[in-house]
Amino acid sequence: MGIACIKNDWEDIREAADMPDVTPHTLRHTAITWAMQTGANVWHVSRYFGVSLETLEKVYGHHHPQHMQTAVAAADKMGKI
Repeated sequence: MGIACIKNDWEDIREAADMPDVTPHTLRHTAITWAMQTGANVWHVSRYFGVSLETLEKVYGHHHPQHMQTAVAAADKMGKI
């Protein structure tokens, strides 16, 4: 089976992969999460995936290694952690 167009062949792809509940949105969400987890530049992630910086920060920000980095460092200097 060859895939000509994901829009036309999505059902066949899900059936072949035995993943009936996977949607393009699921794959996009996973890809953005992985990009954030690897420390990708948030502006680049935003532009590449077509997600606003606001949405990226609100939904995916906690996945980025720099999430709250300066706050943690400040608390650490104060001996709070």
